[in-house]
Amino acid sequence: MPAIRTVRSVARMDTGTGAQLVHALKYQGWQAAAVPMARRMAQLQWPTDVHEERAAVVPLPLSPERLRERGYNQAECLARALAPAWRVPVWGDALRRIRTTHSQVRLTPSERAGNVSRAFAVPESRRAQLRGQHVVLVDDVVTTAATLNAAAQALLEGGARIISCVTFGRAPDPGDRAIPDSDFTRT
Repeated sequence: MPAIRTVRSVARMDTGTGAQLVHALKYQGWQAAAVPMARRMAQLQWPTDVHEERAAVVPLPLSPERLRERGYNQAECLARALAPAWRVPVWGDALRRIRTTHSQVRLTPSERAGNVSRAFAVPESRRAQLRGQHVVLVDDVVTTAATLNAAAQALLEGGARIISCVTFGRAPDPGDRAIPDSDFTRT
């Protein structure tokens, strides 16, 4: 069973302004960066079925410990800035992180998958609303997609029909050619 219909990202994370924006949002408390980042995310092209069927955006949840440490969820900041442009609601409580995971930064792809396996669940109270829906999972960055896959699997088990994903940044694939980011100050 494929967990994810499609994934779209704005910028590569190896060079340029995109990586700096993600870092500012995620680690420097610059929540206002979510607005221009989401504006760019809203402009991404999607297959027709995704565009027509998306019922809501679901931010990737942080663990309670990480949320207390950071004070906000960067994925939720992006989702809340993106939702009005797409005219869909944010279902911020449709997915919960049910166990704390280690930082993925220094883990191999297989370690990442194991680290986030079964880390997410849909609360019983949200299953009826989620049932049969096509939702878009929102996060700041996709690297190996281990976290997105684990979260998508939980959403499917919780009743969603199909999941698409949108992130601001993505790690480059080994075969990618380096191309500079576009100017993020333009809209």
